Order: sequence, then C-alpha cells, then structure tokens
Amino acid sequence: MEAPLAERIRPQNLQDYISQSHLVGENGSLTHQIAKGIIPSLIFWGPPGTGKTTLAQIIAQESKRPFYILSAINSGVKDIRDVIEKAKQSGGLFTAKNPILFIDE
Repeated sequence: MEAPLAERIRPQNLQDYISQSHLVGENGSLTHQIAKGIIPSLIFWGPPGTGKTTLAQIIAQESKRPFYILSAINSGVKDIRDVIEKAKQSGGLFTAKNPILFIDE
C-alpha cells in the first residue's frame, strides 16, 4: 500500500523545510547547532499541520540521532522509561548522539 500523500511530500531535510528561516535557514541558529552536533531541548508550539513533527524528524535525521515519538494522550511514564531503556541499551544515552524524544499532543 502506498503512503498517504502528506507522507510522500513531507520535507526530508532543512533545505526543503519552508518557514522559520531564522531558525532553520542557511544562517539559522538551529541549522548551526545541528551542524555542531548540539541539539538543545526544544518546545515546538503551533496549530496542527504546521510542521512540528516534520521538523523534529528532520533534526533527528540531520543530526543522525535515534528518533522516538510518543503520544502525550496515549503514553505514560512506562513508555518514557521504555524509550530511556532503549537508549541505554544502544549506548546513546548521555553521549553526543542522545536520542530525540518527540512527545506529540
């Protein structure tokens, strides 16, 4: 089965991401942080469909970090602990390649 259109046309890198050029444009602060391997804790806020999940996926992909996504509605403490345990087992916790945990509303 073919992926939905929204998935097929989703931007895959920062160059394809439209909006927030002061953050993710060529001279954007987040672009420079990704290049340096420094990914801070971030809160993305905005209405549905504005690209929050897409941007988080791009950050993970461009920084070559594992990406985990949880639902704030359907997930609990156990799910977060499971992600932490997976990160520990892969040797990526508290290293330069910390995983990215995206908690969606």
